[in-house]
Amino acid sequence: MKKYQFYITSALFGALITGGCTKLDETVYDRVDAGNFLTRRDDVIRDFLRPFEHGYWSIQGNDYYAVTENSTDEIGTYNRQGDWQDGGYYQRMHYHTWTPQDGFTSGVWTNLYQGIVLSTNSLQDMESITDPAKLSITPEELADFKSELRTLRAWFNLRAFDFYRNIQIVTDVKNSTQANPQATPQETFNFIEKELLESLPGLPTRDQLGAKGIGRWTKAGAASLLVRLYLNAKVYIGVDKFAECEAVCRDIISGKYGSYQLDTRWDAPFDYTNTSLNSEVIYGFPGTLNRTHWQYDGGMFYWGITYDAFLYLGFTDFGRANPRFALQPGRDVDSVEYTHQLGKPFVKFQRYPDDLRLKKYKNLGDSKREGMFLYGYLPYTRTVNGQIVNDTVRGNKGPYALFIRDQVGMFLGAKPGTKIADKESNMNHADHNSGVFMVKYPMYPTPDPNRITSAYAEVRLSEIYYSLAECLYRKGDKAGAAAQLNQVRKRNYPANSPSLYTLDGSQLTDQEMLDEWGREFLGENRRRTDLIRWGVFNTGTWWDKKPDADDHTIIFPIGRDIMNVNPQMKQNPGY
Repeated sequence: MKKYQFYITSALFGALITGGCTKLDETVYDRVDAGNFLTRRDDVIRDFLRPFEHGYWSIQGNDYYAVTENSTDEIGTYNRQGDWQDGGYYQRMHYHTWTPQDGFTSGVWTNLYQGIVLSTNSLQDMESITDPAKLSITPEELADFKSELRTLRAWFNLRAFDFYRNIQIVTDVKNSTQANPQATPQETFNFIEKELLESLPGLPTRDQLGAKGIGRWTKAGAASLLVRLYLNAKVYIGVDKFAECEAVCRDIISGKYGSYQLDTRWDAPFDYTNTSLNSEVIYGFPGTLNRTHWQYDGGMFYWGITYDAFLYLGFTDFGRANPRFALQPGRDVDSVEYTHQLGKPFVKFQRYPDDLRLKKYKNLGDSKREGMFLYGYLPYTRTVNGQIVNDTVRGNKGPYALFIRDQVGMFLGAKPGTKIADKESNMNHADHNSGVFMVKYPMYPTPDPNRITSAYAEVRLSEIYYSLAECLYRKGDKAGAAAQLNQVRKRNYPANSPSLYTLDGSQLTDQEMLDEWGREFLGENRRRTDLIRWGVFNTGTWWDKKPDADDHTIIFPIGRDIMNVNPQMKQNPGY
């Protein structure tokens, strides 16, 4: 992307350079008028697209993904015989004992405010264009660009709001000389809602953009952000907005904001390469092998598999993997299921044993795969002295074959089913056999032309069905909730499966609703928000995680580095 020079207030710039995204290399001057560098159509397009590039990076950058998943009952980053001990960094995420000195507390602020600043800068550039025809831009295109940038900025703000709650509202980065004070939660909620409602009329539909529209904000995308805002309103501002959420969900599903249909295969939304409109992905980022593929990098899914798993997968472009993220265990070292209701993600899948996702992940050739998890032995073949030899994946702590299991402990070379004497199981006591791995985005073999090309699905139509189901459930309509959930769930099971919810929805409870959110959206960066909304993030027990002393950890502290550059900032309560 072309380098752009732009003005940023001193306080915000201080926040940006502290632990910032290393891929940003803009030169910052005191002031630059957009008219000095927007001289042709290509300049406008590049200026418009620049914050989208950062948006893709932001899904995992500066440990955003790591902390939002590790703080929940889904995923853990274990101390594996010294690997990933990192001074207790990930343990503090898991036990909710983080402090403002932990890197992610400043890093995530930097991550999201870079996006807010970049979006605002490009938006102000668009607003400075008085004669679009001179730049070969139509008035309709210019209106679209402005609306998309406001929506993108709302997306960044919504995530910062969810993470920190007490944030700054930034709408000018070219003329302001003072950092803004923190807004109240109500002010921020109103700002995000207003941005989305005012942007909606000027946004295109996916049908209008065509097959090349992935990565562009549409009417349905903005409406989906309203769904997220309203679904969590009781947490954010203490006001129930489930009725508003239901109304927007119904509008999206009915096609008011564009034509979308649920995918008929569970894996299709994660294997979307932007070749057709036949996808339930409402908003996503296009991934490519040789350029950007952030969900496949170390901050996210590629380090969600074990060492040398690529030998089993046949994918060799990136070299060795690193087991940074694995599912939290459902069973103790003796294979006895834990009694707590939360957590146990793999066990929750096994509650419905005909779930197609339960198969061990396997590449089938021709850009196809089956299963969503890595567990057990991971066999492969290698050539020794011209002969094909059968082997299985091993770790980096010994010569024994790994047997991946839904348990955490020191199994080392113990065979499956063998009772081990060491009964300890916690974040600081794990080996490389510990924890089932999730493979949601395909890792096709290196010869496959579609390897590491899947787009990242930030918003899926399934989310709208699940949000609608929750709204219905909360007002007592279990049958309606079950019907909405089954619209999505039916693709996860064989035809006529007994695993579908009954018509009356009698199986649905608060716990089952939360479990079902976890199954469908495992690892998709929303579990923390769901646990908070259902009131169990601070009070719940999972694996070795005990309830928090109070509820201040419902939001994260603002990092020390951020506090130091803006004297107007007030630290979040409890830190």
